[in-house]
Amino acid sequence: MRILKNLQTVFLIIVTSANVCAQNIQQKIKNIVDSTYAANPKAVGFALYVEAPDQKLSFGYATGYENRDTKHKLSTDQPVLIASTTKPYVAASILRLVEKGKLDIDQPIKDYLNQRSETELTQAGYNTSRITIKNLLSHTSGIRDYVDAEYFKFIGEHPKYAWTRDEQVARATRLGKPLAQPGEGFKYADINYVLLTEIIENITHHPYYLSIRRLLSYKNNGLLITRFAKFEKERKNTPEQAHQYWDEFGWDTYNLDPSWDLYGGGGIITNVKEMSNYFQQLFNRKIIKNKEVLALMTQDVPPNLEVNYCLGIRKIKYAGLLGYNHGGGLGTDLVYIPQLNASISIVALEAGHRPVAVDISKKIVELLKTVKSPG
Repeated sequence: MRILKNLQTVFLIIVTSANVCAQNIQQKIKNIVDSTYAANPKAVGFALYVEAPDQKLSFGYATGYENRDTKHKLSTDQPVLIASTTKPYVAASILRLVEKGKLDIDQPIKDYLNQRSETELTQAGYNTSRITIKNLLSHTSGIRDYVDAEYFKFIGEHPKYAWTRDEQVARATRLGKPLAQPGEGFKYADINYVLLTEIIENITHHPYYLSIRRLLSYKNNGLLITRFAKFEKERKNTPEQAHQYWDEFGWDTYNLDPSWDLYGGGGIITNVKEMSNYFQQLFNRKIIKNKEVLALMTQDVPPNLEVNYCLGIRKIKYAGLLGYNHGGGLGTDLVYIPQLNASISIVALEAGHRPVAVDISKKIVELLKTVKSPG
């Protein structure tokens, strides 16, 4: 009996110590965010979420405003457009199709494209028999992007214009000759992921947003409010979407038709908690269960290009530790640190402050490095 009581006491001490440690980390995270916001009030607001199960930490925090006109306070529960942080969701969906035996990423894209896209690309000088799905995933296809200065100018002048995917593909093919032969150069371009969602549709025979939802098992993996803008209705009782600003262009995302960034290069709406949870589930093999298939996502891309982009994921150092990361032009950033088994998501509501948001994440990684796992 005495031994049992002693064990209970030891367990209680360990649990109490873990809780105190987690609370200390939370307070330090708040201090990092608050001090950064005080120095950068034009960021409008920051929201972040940290999932670090080995540290007994699942914590979100927000400061600033979700609407700078009304000064309504920002909440971590509020959804935001995550822009290019959508790409790891699209890439994982392609790898789920690999896992299911539906395709091989080394296959050429020719047989998976719509006839219209195939014709336009061919007429523009692209050899779709040589461009592979892997080339699209790694931005080594050599295809010119439809996104350029004129594209942004048009959006500013026609904010409610409803783009189609076909129009974006067509625009890309009109902008000049191929940038490089497939696999011989890296150029980050949304067009690659726009074509990937077309491929997803042609394999699954369902709209890409529904296929991605099914392939990634949103519901089973806790992605309850995650959805593609415009095409999917928000879940009942979802908090109001936050305003996002891009002061360089004078934009408030509430005033733009989401189609300008909707078809795979971007398009997902979610909150910071579900973003962080997604990476935690993904890299712990809850979504792609086959270890070898998941490893494809973080493989270096031949021919040893001087870039840190893999397949929908960047390899990057956060506080000296390897991280698997992707960011988005609307101020979002998402990273998983394998050595810490931790995911950090963050958004700055003014897009130009994304580098500041990334710096917050790096400081949090540095903080987590200094804390030993309880027990």
